[in-house]
Amino acid sequence: MATAQANTRSGDGGVTGRDDAVIEVRCPADGRVVGCVPGMGPAAVAAAAAQLRDAQPAWEELGPNGRAIHMRSFLDWILDNESRLVGIMQEETGKSWGDAALEISMAVDLINYYSAHAAEFLADRKVASWGAGGLTKKLRVFARPYQLVGMLTPWNGPLGGPMLDGVAALMAGAAVLFKPSEFTPLTWGEATRGWLEDIGAPPVLANVTGGPQTGAAVVEEVDMIMFTGSTRTGRKIAARAGERLIPCSLELGGKDPMIVLSDADIDRASRAAAWGAMWNSGQICISVERAYVEAPVYDEFVAKVTDKVKGLRQGMDPDGSFSTDIGAMCTPAQLDIVESHVNDAVDKGARVLTGGKRGENGQFFEPTVLVDVDHSMLCMRDETFGPTLPIMKVADEAEAVRLANDSRYGLSASVWTGDPARADRISRQLEAGAVNQNNVMMSTFQLTIPMSGWKESGVGSRSGGAAGILKFCRQQSVVSERIHLSSEPHWYPYVPRKNKIQAKLVRLLGAHDWRRRLGLPPRR
Repeated sequence: MATAQANTRSGDGGVTGRDDAVIEVRCPADGRVVGCVPGMGPAAVAAAAAQLRDAQPAWEELGPNGRAIHMRSFLDWILDNESRLVGIMQEETGKSWGDAALEISMAVDLINYYSAHAAEFLADRKVASWGAGGLTKKLRVFARPYQLVGMLTPWNGPLGGPMLDGVAALMAGAAVLFKPSEFTPLTWGEATRGWLEDIGAPPVLANVTGGPQTGAAVVEEVDMIMFTGSTRTGRKIAARAGERLIPCSLELGGKDPMIVLSDADIDRASRAAAWGAMWNSGQICISVERAYVEAPVYDEFVAKVTDKVKGLRQGMDPDGSFSTDIGAMCTPAQLDIVESHVNDAVDKGARVLTGGKRGENGQFFEPTVLVDVDHSMLCMRDETFGPTLPIMKVADEAEAVRLANDSRYGLSASVWTGDPARADRISRQLEAGAVNQNNVMMSTFQLTIPMSGWKESGVGSRSGGAAGILKFCRQQSVVSERIHLSSEPHWYPYVPRKNKIQAKLVRLLGAHDWRRRLGLPPRR
């Protein structure tokens, strides 16, 4: 299998935040070392940030069309190195080949979208003037990028995660300082090498590796921070960003509900549930984490989902073989969380219809379906982030909506019904940033609509057409003169006659009745 070229110094593997540390990267499927990277401390992060700041002005000066040339060269490089990138990704994450390969299509779509539309989205905006003072003025708003954007990305999408926001930020004209997860730093490290060395693009993209201390150092150096990860870490980043008075955008945890109503297409819904809950071993913030099914179709839905989940092939398949469906859990800690959620549910009365156990070797957890669940159980309230699907029977749509909203998270949801009006009615009641009707997770891949987290699922949004690139920009208002005057009427010196005329004009143009317009005394 493909491996990344990485620093091979021996050292204290796993220690982070020091320039002399080395982090070993192990394959979750079998535990072997597949690479190692330096644990970079604050000095190294600061040096990388300084180099990016030096390069950014020229990158901004290229304009969106000039930047698009480099981005499309990057797209070509990704396609030319597809198997290598997927191979590296598979080894550091333990994904199946099919799950890993989907990140290539995400990268291609993102580059094509933003490179095609950046010039339109970033164009100077003309604004109509207002009031008498604006009659001689020309108003425009320029979109100017933050000079240096920091991106802290999670371990579940080593290529797709950085690309989701990184493409938009680069096309906006910003330089970007990436810090991938210490568990999966190899894929993006290779992508960064490809950008800088193979295609020779401007040095406005840098990759720093390490653990939490490295991430904290990134927050100290940048002008804006984009973080994707846990709610707990997101709070800390938001607090520090607030202290530094820099903007942050946070895409955090989810506990996404699936509501299946009695008039739904159960065949399609059950297929969607199996994929939506198990894709990437459930390690997706928008995965189906819990299902609420109306009583008349509950037994049919459970039977069909269980049958489909039982048929899933688990393992890390050979390169390009597509011989397994889902892979391993990426981190030992996440494997422990999944196991604890399943055990907690069983201890409180839930039944396991399939799966429910760790694999004998590697960091695998069997694809699992749970029934007889309720909201006293961790699997229905806390983010599991694993290959499990707890299914709960409900009496009607009102109960389904109430339980779906009984969560501190609000990232996305899905509603399954054959009635479009019913789907819209329920969507408007759900406390989630996105709702998929008769589908799962698709809202995230539609770049023209925003992906936003409500409640504890985040702050701000990504994508959303122009908003997806403008979030990395500052608005600069520019006022210029349509007519050249030697002096403005309100400038010094104040002259009684001139200022009295101005006061009368204010009344004439600003009041809403003729008595006040003419300066007459109010009626008694």
